[in-house]
Amino acid sequence: MTIADLSIIVLLLLFVATTLRGFNLGLGAFAAAFCIALVDGVPTEEVTGFFPADFFVLVVGVTALFAVAQMNGTLGWMLDLLLRLVRGKVVLVALVPFVAGALLAAVGTLPAAATAIVAPIALGLSARYGLPALMMAVLGIMGILSGLLSPLAVYGVTARQQAESLAVGLPDSGPLTLFAGSLLAGVLVCAAALVTARVMGLLPSELSTAPVGGGATSVGSGGEASPGEHGDGTPELDGYTRVVTLTGMAAVLGLAVGLDLNIGYLGITVACLQMVLLRMDPGAAVARLPWGIVLLIGGLLTYIGLMQELGAFTRISELLTIESSAMLTLLLLCYIAGITSFAASSIAVFVTAMPLVPAVVEAGVSPVGAVLAVALSSVVVDINPLGITGGLILGAAEEDARPALFRQLMTYGLISVLVGPLIVWAAFGWW
Repeated sequence: MTIADLSIIVLLLLFVATTLRGFNLGLGAFAAAFCIALVDGVPTEEVTGFFPADFFVLVVGVTALFAVAQMNGTLGWMLDLLLRLVRGKVVLVALVPFVAGALLAAVGTLPAAATAIVAPIALGLSARYGLPALMMAVLGIMGILSGLLSPLAVYGVTARQQAESLAVGLPDSGPLTLFAGSLLAGVLVCAAALVTARVMGLLPSELSTAPVGGGATSVGSGGEASPGEHGDGTPELDGYTRVVTLTGMAAVLGLAVGLDLNIGYLGITVACLQMVLLRMDPGAAVARLPWGIVLLIGGLLTYIGLMQELGAFTRISELLTIESSAMLTLLLLCYIAGITSFAASSIAVFVTAMPLVPAVVEAGVSPVGAVLAVALSSVVVDINPLGITGGLILGAAEEDARPALFRQLMTYGLISVLVGPLIVWAAFGWW
């Protein structure tokens, strides 16, 4: 057995170990990288060099910017505005979770945090208006999926950084094309859900109850302040606060897209200025940064960097390659990503699968299509009760509705594992 083979076995064991109570995949990946390096005689300094510093800056910058908007109430104001705009219209009310999820994900909210905000909105509207709970949950999560490959989102950042480091060969328009693909996928599923509900007679012709005006500002998770509430030292939400927050977010997006400046450093700079101008508590903002995700992805990318150095992914590509059919190899990779993501961290699976993409690209598959197919396959199965997303959805449902919703989510999740990667591959693998 070569050291490359051993590193592959250890990677599989790391994912299996996530089922053990008390095991942290990020810490485990760092430990595994250290141990494998010791076995092969790789200097520790070289292992440390595999840590993705650019990813760290990007995630911290983007999420710091979002944390300011969440803490000062601007995000809650935006969600309230959505509800007021769709007053009394059945289809538009049903679309609120989708639009809210897409906006949250697109501006850099982590999927779990976005779900924690969207799930109470979706299930609250379901209970208030008698709309199908599963449909509302699907619309919310598909909205989040739509924004996941935004240039500001963690998935979008990860996809771009991984594609660059792995020399996948994405064109200059690749990041925006990936975003367009995820948006299209979400919109298509959203449309299918609404059409199905209408055909089955599950949507009422009109709403007789007034919309939930404050629903968007009453949600939160983990004991944190909800979007419309204020943390210690944050200002009251007024015109000045909104202008400073929205102008900062627009400036980051405009400078990043227009002048190709680093989004992470832009986000850090603007977030620092906003906290000073709004006299916010910086400690509260720093506490909201996704250190768990940074640890998870940092550890995995460090270990994967070592695996690449040892030739492990060349070995995996040889094992997975279907001779004379690059597209079938991509389909196999999509199913591996989808099945593994069913009860594991989708972004962790995506990061682990990305080093296998160059091989299928070299065999003739479009770089954009390959990245998009693998990325969507790893998230399309998220709506199941065994993962974080499903757990947040169940937690937001009324207690007497949870048993039925659990069965619906499980059925939906199993079906998505069977057909989701195939549909994603057929629809986007050729891009």
